Amino acid sequence: MKFESPIPVEDLARQIGGTVLGGTGLEATGINEIHQVQPGDITFVDVKKYFGKALGSAASIILLNERAACPPGKALILCEDPFEAYNQIVLQHRPFAPQSVAISPTAEVHPTAILEPNVIIGHYVKIGAGAYIQSNVTIAEHTLIGEGVEVQSGSVIGSDAFYFKRTAEGYQPWRSGGRVILEDRVRVGAACTINKGVSGDTVIGAGTKLDCQVHIGHDVAIGQNCLFAAQVGIGGNTVVEDEVVLYGQVGIAQNLTIGAKAVVLAKSGVSKSLEGGKVYFGYPAKEARTAYRELAALRHLPEFYANYYEK
Repeated sequence: MKFESPIPVEDLARQIGGTVLGGTGLEATGINEIHQVQPGDITFVDVKKYFGKALGSAASIILLNERAACPPGKALILCEDPFEAYNQIVLQHRPFAPQSVAISPTAEVHPTAILEPNVIIGHYVKIGAGAYIQSNVTIAEHTLIGEGVEVQSGSVIGSDAFYFKRTAEGYQPWRSGGRVILEDRVRVGAACTINKGVSGDTVIGAGTKLDCQVHIGHDVAIGQNCLFAAQVGIGGNTVVEDEVVLYGQVGIAQNLTIGAKAVVLAKSGVSKSLEGGKVYFGYPAKEARTAYRELAALRHLPEFYANYYEK
């Protein structure tokens, strides 16, 4: 999530009751969880074993709860509860605002876009030329819809990220400060759900087509001209490159990369990253030819057992 204007690190420290360690004079231009950070971003870490990952990340300002050596070119802010401080910064710059009308007055809808009855358009949504939003669709706050996009009935674009911090009191939700971006000519089938990013963006690339009942998790980046059949589910922060085809009921775990032009056959479960340009099947998914040979061999096991162990 980017700020409207840069924030000096000293001002941030005052806001959250923290102490600046190391670099001064830096300015924050955005805030992001560790998976999405870029130079200028704030991130946080509150578990010592992950300090190295946070300090070595692209983030310029790191909130933490123990003293550490500040890497060159960065600033640290020591505070009691880095997660709570992080969440409060997001809330300050992306405050919760309930919606009282069907189409927010802050939304920007192109005159050539078609909105059918009972569509909900949230705060600061932008909808491009020639978009077609069917009845009973919800497009939540800060979503960007490109030109020629079609969203079919009952879909929800921009639902909150399914992302929680585990505490002694239970699971504490993050404020979802990210967005969903549907690039030009994307088609979303009926009853799909696409989660906004935690602090970054969930992006569906130009020309990609989703069938009905597809779920896309937070911070997922999908390339151009992909094709996903019904009931596909993709876990958070996964990257799906261009021209990938996912057949029905494929499930993909979080934090993976699916290479360009990969094809994953129906009901496969993907638990690790896949190279592009190959066909995959099974659970866990592997190259289809290998999976089929293994299945064929399994069918011969009873005969093998009878011949060699029952005589």
